[in-house]
Amino acid sequence: MIPRIDTDYLLEILIRLLGTPSPTGYTDQIVHLVGEELSRLGISFELTRRGAIRANLQGRISSPDRAVVAHLDTLGAQVKFLKDNGRLSLKPIGTWSSRFAEGARCSIFTDHASYRGTILPLKASGHTYNEEVDTQPASWDNVEIRVDEHVESRDDLVRRGFNVGDFVSIDPCVEITSNGFINSRHLDDKAGVAAMLAAAKAVIESGAELPLDCHLLFTISEEVGSGASAVLHGDVAEMVTVDNGTVAPGQCSREFGVTVAMADMTGPFDYHLTRRMLALCEKNNIPHQRDLFRYYRSDSASAVESGNDIRTALVCFGLDASHGWERTHRHSIESVAALLCAYITSEPVFERDRKALGSLTDFPTQPVRPEDFGDD
Repeated sequence: MIPRIDTDYLLEILIRLLGTPSPTGYTDQIVHLVGEELSRLGISFELTRRGAIRANLQGRISSPDRAVVAHLDTLGAQVKFLKDNGRLSLKPIGTWSSRFAEGARCSIFTDHASYRGTILPLKASGHTYNEEVDTQPASWDNVEIRVDEHVESRDDLVRRGFNVGDFVSIDPCVEITSNGFINSRHLDDKAGVAAMLAAAKAVIESGAELPLDCHLLFTISEEVGSGASAVLHGDVAEMVTVDNGTVAPGQCSREFGVTVAMADMTGPFDYHLTRRMLALCEKNNIPHQRDLFRYYRSDSASAVESGNDIRTALVCFGLDASHGWERTHRHSIESVAALLCAYITSEPVFERDRKALGSLTDFPTQPVRPEDFGDD
C-alpha cells in the first residue's frame, strides 16, 4: 500500500508556487519558498551557488542513490529596449509564442522597484487600426508592454529606473473549478513541484522505510536548457523527471492519470527504469498512458548531456495548451504524486548499478526472441 496523498496540501502548495514569480534567472524567491517548505516538512537540503535545491530523503543505503527532479523556473521575458513611446520591447525567456503573451498582465522588476503592466500587440485598438488588428503577425517584435505609470517617452522610462534586461513575470491567472480542472500559466512545472512535495510529505508521514536515499532535486534553468546539469553528483544511479505531458491531437497524453514518456526529441528514455514506472502504475492501480514527444526536452536531457551516467525516465501530468493558456486536472497531479510515492519506496531497478562500472555477467537484457517475452 503506497502512502496516501494529502490533496488539500497538494492544491494549497500549488497555489503558493503559482503565486510566486519565477521566470528563469529570477528564481530566488521561489527557492526560498520551497526551501522553507522542505524545512517545515523536516527534510534536509542544500543549495548550489545559483540556487538549485538538492534535498534528501534518507534510506537504508546511502550510495548509490536515486533522484526525482522538477523545475522551479518558468517562462517569462526581459526588456529588450526602452521605446520612444514610453513602452517596453520584449525578448522571451524560454520558448513560447507571443500570441499567448498578448493581453497578459505582468510585473516588471527593475533594479529598485517593481511595476505593473500589460503586454499588447502594437496595433491594439480596433477603433484605430480596423482590420489591421487581425492581420498583424504574431511575433515578439509586434508586442510591447504598456506600463501602468505616467510614462510617455523613453526619458520617462529612464527616470522611473527601467533598463534593458529587466525581468518580466507573467501573471498566472489561477482558477480551480469545482470539478477539478486547474487553469493557470506556469503549471509547467509548478504542478510537478507540487506533486513532488506532496509525495515527500506522504512518505514522511507514513513512516515508510526507504530502501535507498532519494534526492529531491529542484532546478532553476530548465526552460533555457541547462536544468539538471549542475545539481547531480556521481552517486545518483537513476533519476525520474517530473514535467508536463502535452495534450494535443497526435499525442496520447491526457489530463487524467500519469503519462509515462517513452521518448522525447533527444531520444528514448531508459528502457528498464521506464518499465519500472509502468509496472508501479500497474501494481498500484494508477491510471496511466504512454506517449512520445516531438518538440520537447526536460531535465533528463540536461543531466545526461552534462556527462552523468544515469538511467532516466520522465513521468508527466497531462497539460493542455502547454506553454500557452495551460490546463490540467487535479486527478493527474494526484496520480503523479502517487506514482512518486511508489517509486521512492521501491527497490532499486538493478543492484549492479551500485557500481559505476561492472562486468557483462550481471548486465541486464532486453527481450528479442518470441520466447523472451513469456506467455502473455
